[in-house]
Amino acid sequence: MFDKEKLETIRDSYERWGETTLQQRLSQHPERREKFATVSGKEVQRLYTPLDIADFDYERDLGMPGEYPFTRGVHPTMYRGRPWTMRMFAGYGTAEETNARFKYLREHGETGLSVAFDYPTLYGYDTDDPEAIGEFGKCGVAVSSMKDMEILFDGIPMGEVTTSMTINGPAAIIWAMYISAAEKQGVPQEKLGGTIQNDILKEYIAQKSYIFPPKPSLRLIVDTFEYGSKYLPRWNTISISGYHIREAGATAVQELAFTLADGLAYVEAAKERGLDVDDFAPRLSFFFNAHNDFFEEIAKYRAARRVWSREMRERFKAKNPRSRWLRFHTQTAGVTLTAQQPENNVARVAIQALAAVLGGTQSLHTNSMDEALALPSELAARIALRTQQIIDHESGVSNSIDPLGGSYLVETLTNRMEKETYEIFAKIDELGGVIPAIEAGYFQKEIAQSAYRHHREIDTGQRTIVGVNAYRLDERLTVPLLRMDPEGYQRQVDRLNRLRKERDSEEVKRRLEAVRQAAEGNGNLMPHILAAVRAYGTLGEICGILREVFGEYREPVII
Repeated sequence: MFDKEKLETIRDSYERWGETTLQQRLSQHPERREKFATVSGKEVQRLYTPLDIADFDYERDLGMPGEYPFTRGVHPTMYRGRPWTMRMFAGYGTAEETNARFKYLREHGETGLSVAFDYPTLYGYDTDDPEAIGEFGKCGVAVSSMKDMEILFDGIPMGEVTTSMTINGPAAIIWAMYISAAEKQGVPQEKLGGTIQNDILKEYIAQKSYIFPPKPSLRLIVDTFEYGSKYLPRWNTISISGYHIREAGATAVQELAFTLADGLAYVEAAKERGLDVDDFAPRLSFFFNAHNDFFEEIAKYRAARRVWSREMRERFKAKNPRSRWLRFHTQTAGVTLTAQQPENNVARVAIQALAAVLGGTQSLHTNSMDEALALPSELAARIALRTQQIIDHESGVSNSIDPLGGSYLVETLTNRMEKETYEIFAKIDELGGVIPAIEAGYFQKEIAQSAYRHHREIDTGQRTIVGVNAYRLDERLTVPLLRMDPEGYQRQVDRLNRLRKERDSEEVKRRLEAVRQAAEGNGNLMPHILAAVRAYGTLGEICGILREVFGEYREPVII
């Protein structure tokens, strides 16, 4: 793209500038520190020029929006056509409480729903299970049966909204509850739009809310791919997630590479089942973190699109252009938000959200300023939503597609991200693939080392966190905090007891036994799970059957 003679001229100018103008300034006013680096510890040069992207090829590396390699975005008009979906992650306590929060957010301009589930639900237990004691509703809403799902979406038109559900181990069962609750509203499954996270590999790597061993877990995921491709054409049957990998301490490139490696492993598993890549790949979606380092994050999203589109075209021979799209949701980085001076978190979230938008996200959740203290209050959630609306309507960033495309800094960082991603792919391949690498502790060790480096930098003052290790104040907390309904737990348990008394117990037994027989065989489990859910079999009952057949995963001890 660049003329060689012109590059030499620029090189001469750069060297002259360094020896004269720059040196004169440095002799009088030295820079603040010897090394400048991204949050991930990657060195950042003083200045970027065409010399840093001398072999840049516009068509190969950048292209046009909506065209391969999709570096500039998957849609030809991006936000000039429509804004990203403002999808606020919400859920706490009972279904009634979360239903009220959904309606509150929709009244204030939210354009998509996103459900947070509590830990008993994430692990496939009913609220009244002994394993669930003390965890009801604290990190999300409790959903133990389709009855809870019906209440959760009462008064919300499930055929009009798109819903994302952050659920992994029992994703197929929660999805079945959503499908069945929509049917009771009169909405057929082919009209439903949304996403289930359904990404179990990152659970083994980072978040740890797994239930079953890898092989049966992958079987369940491919079952959802197969079922969704036939009956729910508007549904994303997986959200391949780097968010939790990053929250656990990974660097930006580790988040990128580990996430895409997981995605490639899911495609391989589906192909082994005999599915055609173009039947399911258009509904694969991704979920990334938006951390503090503005330009590093933007480069990460752009590199992700380029790598994924290449792998889908060249490795898997995908013919449908949509199969090569990397569509992604973004959430601002909860791990960066502080309990100290929580009002500062509004600024952090705004910067992170802006990076996600400039990186071309399809939907976005902005964390609330009270993230480090409690579940979001209505005030904090509204401010977080307003942050997105201000970016869209007042900042001007929606006016142009990929406005940072061609930036010497951004293109250099994007190229570096791509190169280092393939280096990590090679390490994973040497270990035999994603699952052997998990069993060998590769991902866990890499993340632990990165997390240690980052926190060491904070502890020693090498990295400044405003309000934590610099600019500290001794003041009382003034941010209002959410208080859950103290009667919510008992109400949830009473509902479960009524459900068990009023449902057709014999029908439930038959449907659960059908789930068992299907799990012991090789067929798709989704029709049997749906039948059990419609009979009001509970989450714990269905997961209990699958635990008996599949067993439970126990992470190996790795030192």
